[in-house]
Amino acid sequence: MRTSGFDFFEGGKSAAICTWNGDVWIVDGVDRSEGVLQWQRICSGLFQPLGLRIVEGKIYVGCRDMIALLHDENGDRETDYVEVFNNDHQVTEHFHEFAMGLQTDDEGNFYYAKSARHALTAVVPHHGTLLRVKKDGSRTDILATGFRAANGVCLNPDGSFIVTDQEGHWNPKNRINWVEGKGEEDFYGNMFGYHGITDSSDSAMNPPLCWITNQFDRSPAELLWVPESSAWKSLRGSLLNLSYGYGKIYVVPHEKVDGLVQGGMCQLPFDQLPTGVMRGRFHPGDGQLYACGMFAWAGSQRQPGGFYRVRATGKPAHVPVGLQTAPRQLRISFSDPLDRDSAERAANWEIEAWDLKRTRNYGSRHYNQRRWQVAGVTLSNDGLVATLEIPDLIPTWGMSIRLKIRGVGGEQVVREIHNSIHKIVK
Repeated sequence: MRTSGFDFFEGGKSAAICTWNGDVWIVDGVDRSEGVLQWQRICSGLFQPLGLRIVEGKIYVGCRDMIALLHDENGDRETDYVEVFNNDHQVTEHFHEFAMGLQTDDEGNFYYAKSARHALTAVVPHHGTLLRVKKDGSRTDILATGFRAANGVCLNPDGSFIVTDQEGHWNPKNRINWVEGKGEEDFYGNMFGYHGITDSSDSAMNPPLCWITNQFDRSPAELLWVPESSAWKSLRGSLLNLSYGYGKIYVVPHEKVDGLVQGGMCQLPFDQLPTGVMRGRFHPGDGQLYACGMFAWAGSQRQPGGFYRVRATGKPAHVPVGLQTAPRQLRISFSDPLDRDSAERAANWEIEAWDLKRTRNYGSRHYNQRRWQVAGVTLSNDGLVATLEIPDLIPTWGMSIRLKIRGVGGEQVVREIHNSIHKIVK
C-alpha cells in the first residue's frame, strides 16, 4: 500500500491511514509494543490523497480535488458517505499538481501545499502555493507562492511554516523553506508558479533555510518537531526532515539572522527505511516516531509502501541540533557529548563550499567549489558545542561539513552536514 498520510485517534490505540491509490484504513493495536496490527479498509475511490488529519474523532483526507470528511453513520467503522468538506482545490489535467500534506492549527484551520505544473506556466491561482482552509471549510486563502513540488507542510510554534520543495526548473537544488505565510507576494522562487512576481532575480525571492543536493537528499518530504514529551530525549525540541527520495530521517539545525532562517541537515544514524518516507507523527502515548511512506515517482527506496515505528534506543545519537555563525566561526551544538581529544583535532573536520545558479533550466551544477580550512576547534566544557575556526567563512549557497571523531564514551561519530549560509552574525 502506498501510504501517504496518517494520524492517531485520541489515546493512540488506533490510527487512520490513507494511500495514494485512494483508500483509507483504520489500524488497531498501534499502541502495543508487540503483536499483529489489525487493518480495516473503511473507504476507497478517493483522488490521490496525500494527507490525513483526525479532528475531534473525525477523519479528514486531503485529496487532489478536495478535503474529504468521512462519515460513519452506524458505527461499523465503514464510511457511509464522503462529505466534500472543501472543494476549492483548482485541478487541471496536468500530472504534477499534487495536493500535499494536511495539518491543522490550534484554531482548527487546515493547511496543505499545492504543486505547480512541471516546466509549464501556471494556469490557475493555486499552482505552486501554500493554502489555508477555514476550519468550517468555507474559504481557502493563499499564504505563499513560488513552489514547484512542495511535499507537505510543517506548522511552527511561532505561527510560521516549513514547506519543502524539489530540484527542477527555477530550483537549482532541493529546498527547505521557512515560510512566514504573509500572502500571495510571499514568494519562494518558482517563476512557473502562479503569482504576481515579474523579477526573476535571486533577490526577489525568499531564500530557503538550506539548499540540499540530490546526493544528500534526493527528495525531501514533510518536516516535524520532536515534542518535549517524546521518548527521543536528546532530540527534544529539534526539527526533523523526512526523505521521500532516500527513506532517511534528518535533523535540521538552524538559526535566525536578521529575519532570515538558515541552517542545514544531517542524517540520523540508522539504516534507510525500505520505502520513501512521506509523513510522520509522534505517538501521544509511547512518545516514539511513527512514519508512513511509499514509492510512486522518482525515488531510490522502491518498496511500494509501509507504516513504521522508529524507536529511541537510549544510545547517544551525536547529531547536530544547533548551527550558529559568527565572524570566522561556526558553532555546532550536538545532542550528546563528544570526546575532547578527537573533536579538537582540526584534521578530523573537512569543509567544502559551492555556489549554484538559479535559472529556468532544470537544476544546477556546483560552481566555484572550494575547500575551507578548519584552523582550529574548541569544545565546550560540557562537550556539546564545537566551535570551528574557519578563516575563509563567508555566506554560501551550499556547504558540506564532514567530521570523523568520537563520542565521550569512545563511540565512532562519522557525520556529514549540508547547510547554507545567507548572513553571518556580527
